[in-house]
Amino acid sequence: MSHRPLSAASIRQLEDDKVVVTRWDFAPGAETGWHHHFHDYVVVPLVDGKMLLHTAEGYNESCVKAGVSYRGLAGVEHNVINAGTGHFAFVEIEFKESH
Repeated sequence: MSHRPLSAASIRQLEDDKVVVTRWDFAPGAETGWHHHFHDYVVVPLVDGKMLLHTAEGYNESCVKAGVSYRGLAGVEHNVINAGTGHFAFVEIEFKESH
C-alpha cells in the first residue's frame, strides 16, 4: 500500500500485437504504484526530471533528461515516484513478444 497521496496519470496511447505505448504524467510526489513489467520496454522522458525508483532492493534516485531514452527489461518490479519539484512526464513503449 502506498503512503503517497498522489497517483501518476496514465493514458494508453496505442496497443497492438507488437507494442503498448503509455504516457505517464506525474505531479510532484506522485507515483505509479508497484507494478511488474511483463515485457522489455523503453522510456522516453518528455521533460527533465528526478525519479525515485523503489524496488525490492531499496530506493534509487535518477535524474533524466528530456528525449534521452533508457531501456528496462521484462521482470522488473518497482514503483516510480516523481522526486522533483515540478511536473514530470514520459512515454513508455513496451515490446510484446513475437510469436
